[in-house]
Amino acid sequence: MHPVAAGKRNGVDVIVVGGGTAGCVLAARLTQDAGTRVLLLEAGSATLPDAVTHPPSWPSLAASGAGWGDTTVVQRVSDAPVALPRGKGLGGSSAINAMVFARGHRISYDSWSDHGAKGWTFDHLLPYFQRSETTTGGAPGRGTRGPLAVAPAKQPNEVLLACLDGALETGHRRAFDISGGLEEGFAPVDLNIVDGRRQSAADAYLAPALDRPNLDVVTGATAHRLLFDGRRCAGVEYGADGRTHTALAAGEVVLTAGTIGSALILQRSGIGSADDLRQARVDVLHELPGVGRNLHDHPRANLVYQAQRPVPAARYNHGEILGLLRSTPDADGPDVQIIFIDIPLPNPVAPVQNGFTIGISPMRPKSRGSLRISSADPYAPPVIDPRYFTEEADVRAVVSGITTARRIAWSCALAGWGIEEVSPGLSAVDEESIADYTRRYFASSCHPVGTCTMGEDEVSVVDSELRVRGLDGLRVADASVMPSIPSNDTTATVYAIAERAADLLRRP
Repeated sequence: MHPVAAGKRNGVDVIVVGGGTAGCVLAARLTQDAGTRVLLLEAGSATLPDAVTHPPSWPSLAASGAGWGDTTVVQRVSDAPVALPRGKGLGGSSAINAMVFARGHRISYDSWSDHGAKGWTFDHLLPYFQRSETTTGGAPGRGTRGPLAVAPAKQPNEVLLACLDGALETGHRRAFDISGGLEEGFAPVDLNIVDGRRQSAADAYLAPALDRPNLDVVTGATAHRLLFDGRRCAGVEYGADGRTHTALAAGEVVLTAGTIGSALILQRSGIGSADDLRQARVDVLHELPGVGRNLHDHPRANLVYQAQRPVPAARYNHGEILGLLRSTPDADGPDVQIIFIDIPLPNPVAPVQNGFTIGISPMRPKSRGSLRISSADPYAPPVIDPRYFTEEADVRAVVSGITTARRIAWSCALAGWGIEEVSPGLSAVDEESIADYTRRYFASSCHPVGTCTMGEDEVSVVDSELRVRGLDGLRVADASVMPSIPSNDTTATVYAIAERAADLLRRP
């Protein structure tokens, strides 16, 4: 690594703000051209806890130094805040997530053009999905030469295999490649685990590039605000080592700080809704009402089961098998995910020492919320309000999924495990009480998207080439640009967005 000295840094072509999943991809891809000098700024550390490399340890990482520790405001439906973990440090959320690597069903990308985004269908993204991955299963449309080595667990937990058998027993399809984006049904999902260790974006992309003389990486660098020369973004002001630094870009600045971080940096720079900025006492530089709007996520309701037969200790990432299905027969594609998890997650009824969890999420949620800065202070916590389950369609999708999951749990395939449903158990047996449980007791799947929506209309923040609308020299390339959330754990899509962004930036 080549640390940036205090004061001004000139001679940089591209500044990438955020060393998470997308930032690692861009830093690696852009510096393949020896004539392009890149500065990568990351607020977190280069050295993360040892547990990061151990796949089953991910549930503890959100509360470690590798996470930001964000929570939402109190949610209207549950009267409680919701933890919304995101990664802090090189690799970002790819260093603390549950390592599921799936594209989501192709149909869930169809609505990306609703705001006028051009050239971002599943088929347009396919070459970039392929570019990111190396797979060995021989499924059609998969990549075989990318930096990420992805594959299902070699030996999924026995209880999860029993759940898969239960899904097939109750009439669901056994998918061949549930990660590829073309199928519905149940199957083991691809994971970012190589030789028993997590493979983050920093491992796969950034580490091989660190010795390049045209790459500078600064960690512990919190972006305060963007700097402008007229309407052109000229650089970034950031804090590191207790001092304020300035970095100037001869070419472009790219925000890759994620759905939360990228929108906040824009707002602190005076870019966003005038009302939001004035409330935070920030001068309006460029009014873009869509900044911080359209925030949405995959909430997850959990069924927690106690088992008499001992559940084997996890070897991989706990959630190794999932299903994509339709909440109603007339749905135009899968809109519910059921994931089998080999540990009993915390629940509101009673602690469970030996058991497992079935998680149910609406994969194409209708509920939308917002994000805004609370002040101009870059270290002040943001105001995050996803407004989970405020659209009844999301509740209905989960109720359908819970009904399906319970049929699987009570199948003959799981009879030998001696299971009992602890949460919600008998407190939620009819549709109304199941819906009430869904609204009151849910968690985030940690897939926030949408706060810098891509499109060509007045509510869009970036255009179809990821350029911030109305400004020059500034792009956003992370989950924040997704107009609507795909039916997947969003990491694979972020890799594809970043791979495409690298191509856009390399154009003459």
